[in-house]
Amino acid sequence: MGNRLQPQKGRLLIAEPSILNDDSFNRSIILLTEHTQKNSIGFILNKPLGYTVNDLIPEIDCSFTVYQGGPVEQDNLYFVHKIPHLIPDSIEVNNGIYWGGNFDSLKELLNSQQLKREDIRFFLGYSGWASNQLNNELKTDSWFVSENDYANIFATDNTTIWKNKLLQKGGKYKIWANAPNDIQLN
Repeated sequence: MGNRLQPQKGRLLIAEPSILNDDSFNRSIILLTEHTQKNSIGFILNKPLGYTVNDLIPEIDCSFTVYQGGPVEQDNLYFVHKIPHLIPDSIEVNNGIYWGGNFDSLKELLNSQQLKREDIRFFLGYSGWASNQLNNELKTDSWFVSENDYANIFATDNTTIWKNKLLQKGGKYKIWANAPNDIQLN
């Protein structure tokens, strides 16, 4: 336990290979946007859905993919970005990453095509934990914590990010990094 990274805003939660049977979190990478004594909140970065922003909000002309943010409030659209100077009332997570902000400003930016895909990511739902829930899940090896060491997390390849984080961790994780998606196939 000594040298394990602790969860904090801006760090990544990496799903342990052992949570294969959990459809929401299997092979997930979660960006923590809040971590306090009371709760933790984050968004799954590597589970794109078959929708675009325009599919969900017809008055916004934007074909950016929407991601599954987590199992909580899946009928709500959330966004995380790196353009606080363009979206007022954004909440800083850390290292140039921001959460939410003024939706009318965002709508205008999207409709006038002023944003690039790698500026922002949209999520349906979020992942949330009550006060000690996340710490308990870390103790039972559901997750490990990693720094967000990507220059731009929104520009990373979401099909390989989980595998790459396992390879980076090394040791026993290297074996799991190359395991097939459906372990029953072997």
